[in-house]
Amino acid sequence: MIHPARLTIATVALVFAAELGPAIAQTSLTSGGPVDPALIEDLVAANRILAEEGVLDAYGHVSIRHPSEPNHYLMSRSRAPILVTASDVMEYDLDSNPIDPQDRRSVIERFIHGEIYKLRPDVKAVIHSHSPAVIPFGITQVPMRPVAHVASFLWVGVPVWDSRDAHDPASAGMLVRNAALGKSLASRLGDKPVALMRGHGNVVVGPDVQIAVRRAIYTEVNARLQTTAIAIGGPINYISAEEGTARDAAATDFARAWELWKKKALGK
Repeated sequence: MIHPARLTIATVALVFAAELGPAIAQTSLTSGGPVDPALIEDLVAANRILAEEGVLDAYGHVSIRHPSEPNHYLMSRSRAPILVTASDVMEYDLDSNPIDPQDRRSVIERFIHGEIYKLRPDVKAVIHSHSPAVIPFGITQVPMRPVAHVASFLWVGVPVWDSRDAHDPASAGMLVRNAALGKSLASRLGDKPVALMRGHGNVVVGPDVQIAVRRAIYTEVNARLQTTAIAIGGPINYISAEEGTARDAAATDFARAWELWKKKALGK
């Protein structure tokens, strides 16, 4: 149950800030302020929805840009997504420093989120998953392309990021453990909604968390359907650029899907 009062995700971390220096103490480690509980509830729901839909497992994470401070973002502490609650949500600056850690463990790959928010001011939500059906498209020469209207957003192309291309000492570990790897991934994502991570998973972004969740779910669905179509054999009649553009501009009734997913995940 989320308390109806507005939630303050973090306060000024005086002791931690003092250790990092006065410049950081005055800027990065000051909270962006209270966040509407409804937005926190959606962030919690996003974690649980994606776990219920098989996009996230014990790993993976979802973040949202802070609504009042665009140079901060909000994400759960390191915890299995299906177990995330409002009290797990932490605030970070875009260098992925926690504002008020309170002995909570941060997600190792949080740099994915901070670096994407730096490069993409249009992005308000980021999802990283190990979406299983997607992974083969990151290790083969077959590009992911939309085969179903619900995944038409993929018409713009789906780049593949290889951690080795970053030429970072940590690349071989295949996790985005630092800002350099996060920046490399963000650059490969470019202006697209989805990028695959070779042998790892993918990253999905959106203008809000509900749309990002929708994209993450239907990227996984599309991967399964495309694999099936390839197995059937013969030419595949993919969703065209014209159709994708038209669907991007068309009105949707996505609210009904979010209502269903959220009810299943949270029971309300």
